[in-house]
Amino acid sequence: MVDEKKAAEAVRLLLEAVGEDPDREGLKDTPGRVARMYTELLAGMDGDATEHLSRTFSSDADGIVLEKDIPFYSLCEHHMLPFYGRIHIAYIPDGKVVGLSKLARTVEVYAKRLQIQEQMTGQIADALMEGFSPQGVMVIAEAEHMCMTMRGIKKPGTRTVTVTCRGLFDGGTELQNRVMQMIKL
Repeated sequence: MVDEKKAAEAVRLLLEAVGEDPDREGLKDTPGRVARMYTELLAGMDGDATEHLSRTFSSDADGIVLEKDIPFYSLCEHHMLPFYGRIHIAYIPDGKVVGLSKLARTVEVYAKRLQIQEQMTGQIADALMEGFSPQGVMVIAEAEHMCMTMRGIKKPGTRTVTVTCRGLFDGGTELQNRVMQMIKL
């Protein structure tokens, strides 16, 4: 949990550090607003993906299940600036499927914490493998990082793509290619 009182104090100090008057009309309530914002943005810090993935349904399905274009917003742990984009999750069931909304909820658990994209992609894949034991999982994350867009190199529109494969997808080039084609549909 975010300690909102400490966070508000930190924001007040930051405002002073950059030469602002935290008591002026437009900034008076800013420390509290920012503290509440971080509570929302970092709500996944205490989240447990297994809670979402435990709700499964028996199924004879043995083909690829793909949920694509799941939007996400996260905060880079290096600069505390946003990175955002979409995630595609493919899996091959092994006697059971998970509720579709649970895939998006799993993304939220890992996106709503200070994070790096490479780690988040792997965490989602591992949670799915552990949560309901499919035959394989492939997670693809595409994101724009504001630390590259608005500071540093300043290259807006640059997108980073990370891919994690587990189970049948790990080394299964044909399966990986099929998922990539499905994403393009």
